[in-house]
Amino acid sequence: MNSIDLLLTRQSNGQLTSPPPDNTTLDAILKAGMRVPDHGNLSPWHFTIVAGHGLTTLSEIFKQAANNANFSEEKIIKAGKMPLRAPLIIIISTKLEEHPKVPKQEQIITAGACVHAMQMAAFALGFGAMWRTGDFAYNNDVKQLLSISKEDEIVGFLYIGTPAKQLPQKQIKNYNNFVSYL
Repeated sequence: MNSIDLLLTRQSNGQLTSPPPDNTTLDAILKAGMRVPDHGNLSPWHFTIVAGHGLTTLSEIFKQAANNANFSEEKIIKAGKMPLRAPLIIIISTKLEEHPKVPKQEQIITAGACVHAMQMAAFALGFGAMWRTGDFAYNNDVKQLLSISKEDEIVGFLYIGTPAKQLPQKQIKNYNNFVSYL
């Protein structure tokens, strides 16, 4: 698959199962995240790999955060199941720093570009991936339990695994309504 075909056919797949990427494949996915545009060469990101027993730990973190937020019992149970939707999750968070030429917003965008690059790499390597955020990406309890400072952001939970089923190819949106010329 060439690069343009990859970009034009990639789509999220939330129906993921084992096996996850092996260590060599995971290495390639992480290297793709490291190649994103990075103003000031700050590397304002951190990757937390969650697999195996780590998925159960993340499940407990989500349940604790849901309980602390006074979610209903039904939502607490649902929160506990969320990390079990894929055999591998990469949590991408920021490592923001004060910089005279690189505002924090640019650093957040750069960390988001890491998620995008890793999702593309996973797809190119034959895996399915889903970039998720949601309540727990913005929850201070989750950040604290994952040793992410309050000042930093979780920009994504990248769920990766073998597609449980092939999804029908999405139609490409027409860009004409999203473009203007100056």
